[in-house]
Amino acid sequence: MGSLKRLGLACLSTLMLSGGVILPASAHEVPVCVKNCPAPRIQIALLLDTSNSMDGLIDQTKSQLWMLVNELGETRKNQMTPVIELALYEYGNTNIPVSRGYIREVMSLTTDLDAVSEQLFALSTKGGQEYAGQVISTAVGNLEWSQDPADMKLIIIAGNEPFTQGPVDFRTACEQARNRGILIDTIHCGDEKVGIDTDWRAGADCGGGIYMTIDQDDVNEFIASPYDDKILELNEALNKTYLGYGARGSAMQERLVQQDQNAASMGVSSQIARSKTKSSVQYRNEYWDVVDAYELNSERILNMDSAQLPEELKDLSPEERAAFIEQKSAERDKIALEIAHLERQRTEFVSNKRKDKAFAKTLEQVVVSAVKRQAMDFGFE
Repeated sequence: MGSLKRLGLACLSTLMLSGGVILPASAHEVPVCVKNCPAPRIQIALLLDTSNSMDGLIDQTKSQLWMLVNELGETRKNQMTPVIELALYEYGNTNIPVSRGYIREVMSLTTDLDAVSEQLFALSTKGGQEYAGQVISTAVGNLEWSQDPADMKLIIIAGNEPFTQGPVDFRTACEQARNRGILIDTIHCGDEKVGIDTDWRAGADCGGGIYMTIDQDDVNEFIASPYDDKILELNEALNKTYLGYGARGSAMQERLVQQDQNAASMGVSSQIARSKTKSSVQYRNEYWDVVDAYELNSERILNMDSAQLPEELKDLSPEERAAFIEQKSAERDKIALEIAHLERQRTEFVSNKRKDKAFAKTLEQVVVSAVKRQAMDFGFE
């Protein structure tokens, strides 16, 4: 994204030059910073109960994914924008063998937000036993958590059955997390006192995190604004600045559009939140998009075999390629600035309209605000 995205991609460029590497996650082939990344990191693992009664929780997570990324993406530490990495686990689903504790790692820690969205929308529920302690222990042990104590590392576990189920005591799992500097937030989907009585608050207390309750079946009233249609129109224009390269380029472009459609299925608010994310430095696709890849390493793209390039670039000289890509980058910058400007106006408009309205007890209202407070405790502003 030209000058706007250059700061975000500078982290990856410095990473490569300073001896670090960018490796694809084995299961999903997505880029992950593995060491020496100079930008601060916020790592969050979402552990979601996908047993029979949890459809509302999954829907809220689908709807609020982009809101969470946007709120954290606006933080700064040492005047740097953080790299946000998300991981996703499901537990309590009988489609998963009991030998694995009804637990599945859906996504390892990654910056590929479309991959997280894609996997989130593929989740389905089916009854089972919810082993909270075991899924926490699994996430602590299996994910590639940052070794830097200044980075924010957080597990958010949500469900509605007693926190004490399963072969791993949650206190043991909490100790494992504390030893690695990982906080644990717990979300009981239901009555606050029931959550306390079934040890969800005890889980947060021993994990150094925050105990929260939500009504998984509640929704916030959507407040339309005069800026909504224009933001969504600009999102369509933003999509046209993406140019896929390599064997998976076209498939990844199709995935981008599919995740737009998934967000739209959750309502206009989710659509707009995703549009904002896509116009920010958190949305990076250098492993398949020519424009982002050019920002990271222009020589690689300019010297790439034409068979690996999109049709628009195949017959162009290196000089012509550079001019074409830089034009697309400038277009992307312009669109991103317009979306950011409209988003600020929309936020002010909605805030004024919502002053006298009651908030629903959803992930948006409860979890996002809690995670922002925790980020401040880690020195993020």
